[in-house]
Amino acid sequence: MTPSAAVAQNRTGRAKNRITSASLPAPRSAALRLNQNWKRSRRTPQGPVDVIDMFSGCGGMSAGFLSVNGDAPAFRIAGAIDIDTVANATYELNLGVSPQHCDVGQLARSPKLLSSIIGPMRSDPTRPLVMIGCAPCQGFSSHRNEAGAADPRNSLFVDFAKIAAKLRPAAVVVENVPELLTDRYWPFVKHARQILEKAGYFVHLSVHNMAEYGVPQERFRALMLAMPKPFSAPAPILSRDEFRTVRDAIGHLPPVTAGERSSADSMHYTAGHKPSTIETIMAVPLNGGNRPDGVGPECLRRAKERNGKAAYEDVYGRLHWDRPAITITAYARNPASGRYVHPEQHRGLSVREAALLQSFPEDYDFTGSLDERFRQIGNAVPPAFAAFLAAHVLNELSTDVPPDQFDPGITEPLGLSFSRLIPSLKAGHRRLTGATD
Repeated sequence: MTPSAAVAQNRTGRAKNRITSASLPAPRSAALRLNQNWKRSRRTPQGPVDVIDMFSGCGGMSAGFLSVNGDAPAFRIAGAIDIDTVANATYELNLGVSPQHCDVGQLARSPKLLSSIIGPMRSDPTRPLVMIGCAPCQGFSSHRNEAGAADPRNSLFVDFAKIAAKLRPAAVVVENVPELLTDRYWPFVKHARQILEKAGYFVHLSVHNMAEYGVPQERFRALMLAMPKPFSAPAPILSRDEFRTVRDAIGHLPPVTAGERSSADSMHYTAGHKPSTIETIMAVPLNGGNRPDGVGPECLRRAKERNGKAAYEDVYGRLHWDRPAITITAYARNPASGRYVHPEQHRGLSVREAALLQSFPEDYDFTGSLDERFRQIGNAVPPAFAAFLAAHVLNELSTDVPPDQFDPGITEPLGLSFSRLIPSLKAGHRRLTGATD
């Protein structure tokens, strides 16, 4: 055993002793009862496991981890780091912790700076530590710019792995877009994995549909989990006929018109639409309807003429009441960006609706302008999935898994593009779990 592996395993042993002294939450309950647990967590003591959230954003991942305390006190949000000042304000508003405004890339290159930032967060360095990190996904997006693999944001994935190797937490949790696992970006993943494995970690890579974890949205995300011991891979908790729907998430909200703010909830308001936009929306059939042929801006008609068939069919489309939403992005405020029109009301989504479709707690507030609020929500880790991961990590840290039963998951790139795989994944014809898939 290498010295790095020995140090990592010793820390895991201490983590196991601390965690088993408390009851362990069930991952399924943690995900599906997030809202109830979130409310209870505000009144419960913090637990024995420190959490440091890098690229913390508006707090989606941290909210999921903290909500687990409503079931069984387990986590303490020790600190957060992000360079987005607006998102940092949202994080502090809801989680009570002021994130450090710092570049993670600089932390990876400066041991002195890393120590000065992380040291004050760890009041007791013997406490087990979970590091969570979701580097900005735009660099890895399928809607990438010409910078492609040269985008400086891509190296942040490797920087995070370097920091984790230095801090040696009991668990590392990384979430990102699945394009990260395609040919173009695989070298970054391979490098990060090698850094963690050299430091004594077992590393698992997989892709998950958030709808399988209680998020009322079809959203595929890549996941990297690492621990200094073998562990079981996360598995879905819901089948397709159990998925939460748009109706489940937002059906109870009062109606509002475009640009109107609900008197009962300051986050329940939408963009104000132009009369031509309202006219287009009114022509779209209710409950999942598509924009009729010939309806909408002239640019859509020109696109149809160029392609010889209908183009951008989801644009101005309505959500289905009894299905999960499509992926909620930073542009979900705009009906011209996709299927982001309310199932029945003649308007785009409100801030609160977008947040609930991302599985945020119903009282979570967001700072900034309308665009900034949607950007924070669209870029966030869905808290329900984070709550599942938090409970899963706790259970795995306290469970012994033989090394020969450890599944590394995906070990080869997924090809040129992930988007081409989505139809077969949604149809259940394919799963992404290992190199042979």
